[in-house]
Amino acid sequence: MNLNFRSESISFRILKITQPIGDFYISAMKSKDLHDISVVDVRRLKDQDRELESYLGIQRPLDLKRVAEIEKYVQDPEASFPTAIIISIDERCVSVNSDLTVMTLTPWVSSENGIDDIKFSEMAHVIDGQHRLAALANYYEDNFEVNVSIFVGMDISDQATIFSTVNLAQTKVNKSLAYDLFSYAKSRSPQKTAHFVAVALDRNIRSPFYKRIKRLGIATPGRTGETISQATFVDALMRFISDDPIKDRIDLARGKMPNLIYDENKLIFRRFFLQEKDVEIAVIVSNFYNAVDKKWPKAWKSLETGDILNRTNGFRALMRVLGLVYRDIRRKNIEPSVDNFHNYFLDLPIDDDQLNVDNYPPGTGGESKLFNEIRGYLNLG
Repeated sequence: MNLNFRSESISFRILKITQPIGDFYISAMKSKDLHDISVVDVRRLKDQDRELESYLGIQRPLDLKRVAEIEKYVQDPEASFPTAIIISIDERCVSVNSDLTVMTLTPWVSSENGIDDIKFSEMAHVIDGQHRLAALANYYEDNFEVNVSIFVGMDISDQATIFSTVNLAQTKVNKSLAYDLFSYAKSRSPQKTAHFVAVALDRNIRSPFYKRIKRLGIATPGRTGETISQATFVDALMRFISDDPIKDRIDLARGKMPNLIYDENKLIFRRFFLQEKDVEIAVIVSNFYNAVDKKWPKAWKSLETGDILNRTNGFRALMRVLGLVYRDIRRKNIEPSVDNFHNYFLDLPIDDDQLNVDNYPPGTGGESKLFNEIRGYLNLG
């Protein structure tokens, strides 16, 4: 007999579900209980394929970076995993009461030598949700339940069918939509502030971004001229607000003051964020890009294929220029007005007709080339 064998059982309430693939059960389990019965050893999953993935002929080991990100997320007071973790359990470990409302899992002891034993910590095999479950391993509070879909005695081919459906054919959530949803959060956050600025500039008729931002990442019906996505705008702006947006969001949701010690030359808008002056950020960004429009009116308004100034590469390069110019404006203690921003552009020897993919190719290379040329002419940074 294996002296290290853990023999206790675990019971929980269940609901039977019938679907074309067969019967399975759903339940709510404490994350610690689910982790204790599941095969989610981080070192093993990092270095080895799971049986299921070997069967499918793919390699999808545990991504420790993703686990770390989820570990950080579960500390958020509003953390939630609304979708189920899917597990498969050997039928020899399972018993269900007569009215199908309670399932009990017990380790399986096969023989004296213990070769075929199923240990308490190996009763459940994760079909989907390994990263979430691994991230919850160090969550020691008792208030995080997860909803679980439980398949009993499922062979490897059926597991593969479910795995493929969930993981290989799913559509990723649009990042612009995700940022849009931050607007519904009750507490402040860098994401919510950046979203506010994007929406405000998209709606203001005097804004250089009026009806120019794809709010949900896809073209808005009835509108033309949307050249950048909300995600592109928000990502670029947040770099000036926070170097750890997730931590700021968690701190604010818990009623804590976010970090007050920061590099003002890098986080040029953090002061406004901490003072809840989001409108000030919107005004400065609007003034800067109105100055861009004043310098390069043809390129900024262009919808021609191949022109780049008002698209992702041009926008990102100009946001980096904004960081340089605003720091200099602040150093000189002058107003960040359209005219003062425009003064920096007056002598730039770059014409509207040059701002295209022939001179600034797609990708980060073209973005960096435009930024470095402008920075060189301005002799800033």
